[in-house]
Amino acid sequence: MKKFVILGGGYGGLTIALNMLEKDLPEDTILEMVDRSPFQGLKTEYYALASGTIAETHIRVAYPDDPRLLLTYGEVSAVDLEKKEIRFEDREPLTYDWLVIGLGCVDSYHGIIGAMEHSSSIQTLAQTRATYQRINNIAPYGQVSIIGGGLSGVEMASELRESRPDLNIRLIDRGPSLLSAFPSNLQQYVREWMIEHHIELRPNVSLCRLDGGDLYNGDEIIRTDATIWTAGIQPNPIVEALNVPKDRQGRIMLNEYHQIPEHQDVFVVGDCASLPFSPSAQAAQAQGKQIAEAMQAIWKGETPRLGKIKLRGTLGSLGKKSGFGIMGKRTLMTGKIARMLKSGVLWKSKRHFG
Repeated sequence: MKKFVILGGGYGGLTIALNMLEKDLPEDTILEMVDRSPFQGLKTEYYALASGTIAETHIRVAYPDDPRLLLTYGEVSAVDLEKKEIRFEDREPLTYDWLVIGLGCVDSYHGIIGAMEHSSSIQTLAQTRATYQRINNIAPYGQVSIIGGGLSGVEMASELRESRPDLNIRLIDRGPSLLSAFPSNLQQYVREWMIEHHIELRPNVSLCRLDGGDLYNGDEIIRTDATIWTAGIQPNPIVEALNVPKDRQGRIMLNEYHQIPEHQDVFVVGDCASLPFSPSAQAAQAQGKQIAEAMQAIWKGETPRLGKIKLRGTLGSLGKKSGFGIMGKRTLMTGKIARMLKSGVLWKSKRHFG
């Protein structure tokens, strides 16, 4: 029997599995998905879990229950592209005939001393649980500093304000404005929301070191009781160790079928893939759908025909009652409608509707 193995049951990997199960698999092929967890965690909602506004069960998604899908749980430690072998920390290696690498990302600390040791993360479910405990143990009137004014930092700060109105919340960014990738009028809306809800904004801060509760901005020391890191991501270290061409962000360069050109039996999806747009759940799902289509064509002996991926837009939340978003290239929205749309996207994701 041949094996098509998917490493990672996140947005991209799960989309590939679901799309393949909608079709007929070759009789001589096993579909196997590998993940450290027995369910998918909706990563775009980890900020709410860390803040304490939702329970973990709210963002768990069950993997498909299908006899054609073999689920394997374990912590991947390395991938050997030459031997076509996946290695684990806690079990025997696994071989493959075709492979999808969808191992996600880790925090990028930009070389800042002490950042990894003295900050909390919301990258994995385990880290997010620990961050929730860290925040939950802060006494009233304590100080939380969130590093990074992008989408994750903004959502984390606003959700935490709703969960813990007793805390002092500070949002630190090295740039001049929140949400630098968004249009200026949307930036202004979010900035005004933050000020109205008593979240301290600290732009143009260049941290050089973290030491316990001390954040060093040059000679200035910024005191905090807890630090949450949302200041950038980079591909999983397993991907970093692969000797294949990568872009400046360390993501793997791919051909038009999402394959590694030198290893066309290997596809890459999500945060590990070099794409013409920023990593996101939506991009991973769109890419995953195309990988499933490409593999089905290959099994039939046909040349895959894939169109250009078009993203619908980006939505963000400001607590449970407000939000913001940009649809297409021009349509901006703010307030309750944007928040309702994001809730609808979450509802669809939990039910495997994309």
